[in-house]
Amino acid sequence: MLRVYLSGEIHTSWREEIIDACDGLDIAFDAPVTDHAASDDCGVAILGEEPNKFWHDRKGAMVNAIRTRKGIEEADVVVVRFGEMYKQWNAAFDAGVASALGKSLIILQQPDHDHALKEVDAAALAVTRTPAEVAQILRYVLTGKLPA
Repeated sequence: MLRVYLSGEIHTSWREEIIDACDGLDIAFDAPVTDHAASDDCGVAILGEEPNKFWHDRKGAMVNAIRTRKGIEEADVVVVRFGEMYKQWNAAFDAGVASALGKSLIILQQPDHDHALKEVDAAALAVTRTPAEVAQILRYVLTGKLPA
């Protein structure tokens, strides 16, 4: 079995596309919480309200880090998606952690991010453009078969 952690952008269906394309393969997928409001507010919902937004966000980041660290540490492969919107510092951080832990890293990004992500891309074993390419890599890793 292959354990794959799907990190990064949460505003599109790229995770579902990869999971659907890998149907029938022995893969266990994990990911951060993708409900944006729940992810942002988990710290204060569990540990109590914070009047200062900095501490509100900090509590959420620390609680989410427990899940993220576990997911990355247990993964065989970490896929990090950089979306077209927002500056995704968290995705870059996850890619760095995965690289430091020696995880097989696949980056999913659009060509217009190539220059900005050149150092991240250099740490990856593959840089992909579509969820289908990620799924094809995972299928090849498990079966040794090329796409039809």
